[in-house]
Amino acid sequence: MAAEAITTEDYKAFRVFLEDASGIVLGDNKQYLVTSRLTRLMSDNEIITFGSLMGRMKSDQRLRQRIMDAMTTNETSWFRDSYPFDILKEKLLPEILKKQKPTIRIWSAACSTGQEPYSLSMMVQEYQQSNPGSLTTDSVQIIGTDISPRVLGIARSGCYEGVAVSRGLAPERQKRFFRETPDGWSVQGDIQKRVSFRELNLMQNYALMGRFDIIYCRNVLIYFSTDLKRDILARMSKCLNPDGYLVLGGSESISNYSDEFNLIRWKNGVIYQLKS
Repeated sequence: MAAEAITTEDYKAFRVFLEDASGIVLGDNKQYLVTSRLTRLMSDNEIITFGSLMGRMKSDQRLRQRIMDAMTTNETSWFRDSYPFDILKEKLLPEILKKQKPTIRIWSAACSTGQEPYSLSMMVQEYQQSNPGSLTTDSVQIIGTDISPRVLGIARSGCYEGVAVSRGLAPERQKRFFRETPDGWSVQGDIQKRVSFRELNLMQNYALMGRFDIIYCRNVLIYFSTDLKRDILARMSKCLNPDGYLVLGGSESISNYSDEFNLIRWKNGVIYQLKS
């Protein structure tokens, strides 16, 4: 059963729904994206028109959640872009440890199926192995958040099938930090223990998250409106400990949205540090 093309009016209504629900702003000509993301879902539910889809989701919470999953879940990989992970091991952990903090807290926002927080945990483990006695098992807490309960279920399981586990992960790290199971490859031991996951919409209050030393919010702000970018950055700044760090995607900048951070250059990239 093929879905009919989305009409202009239905697309406008869907844009309003998505922005209200998640903060994500779709452009004027993204009908193809909506169609590609939702066609299978509509087929599974025997829905032909987007008008019918919009009508059904008003009274079907499960369908609303599936729509949100389809529109907010993106491809991810291990150690994506490498720089954000290298800087953790080579600069941020040593700098924070100089302050003799009993616990280092890291937030991975919009973590999807968990590759980023687990990659961060692997870097912590490698730092610990290279610097014996510098960290204990409980010295670092990593919290991954996402809007989708479905992807968080995968993240919490810590188990990935062959293609997913190999995307961006060196064979040596796969062998060292994972074990093969009948269902795929599972994250081992301390790599998984130091990571926890919570459901969170970035439009919501962050107060219950506590304070962090580092926030990773990579390739997320690009989907939001200017006002929401400013709001998210302002609230994240209040979640950071003094001199805490914010790590964004390589193509992202806060220059037009916040003046609460100093830009820190390191090797071939930048991060941001909360002003004292």
